[in-house]
Amino acid sequence: MRYICTVLSVSDIKKSRKFYENLFGLELYQDYGINISFTCGLALQQDFDWLVNIPKEAVLKKTNNIEICFEEEDFDGFLKKLKTYPDAEHLGDVIEHSWGQRVIRFYDPDGHLIEVGESMKMVITRFLDSGLTMEEVSSKMDASAEDLQKLLDKEE
Repeated sequence: MRYICTVLSVSDIKKSRKFYENLFGLELYQDYGINISFTCGLALQQDFDWLVNIPKEAVLKKTNNIEICFEEEDFDGFLKKLKTYPDAEHLGDVIEHSWGQRVIRFYDPDGHLIEVGESMKMVITRFLDSGLTMEEVSSKMDASAEDLQKLLDKEE
């Protein structure tokens, strides 16, 4: 078995496509009109009720039981870009988790919860650049030094 993608129900395929392409830089993989997929494995479906054969009112907004997660190398640059989307409803301000990663959460045009976080590679690099040893970073982030090194060595 092989994982294919995650499909989001959207009310306006053109508006949602523009949102994901422009804000996140996602690249279109396939376009079937009311269904599109991006190269990252995310797909958008207009008329989701028809596709899965459920009543339209059963397709809920803002269920807050799943989030779409992105990591960004230039987190501060992304925050500036996000400000150009004044209609994007935020779920609070930027927070910094105990392991050091800064994140922001907001909703897409259809009420799907999105998290954009500072890339973990950048978090590790920031800690190392501040003078912490890898062992201290490992302790602070509650992750093994080996796993952190894998993140640093990973090709993007």
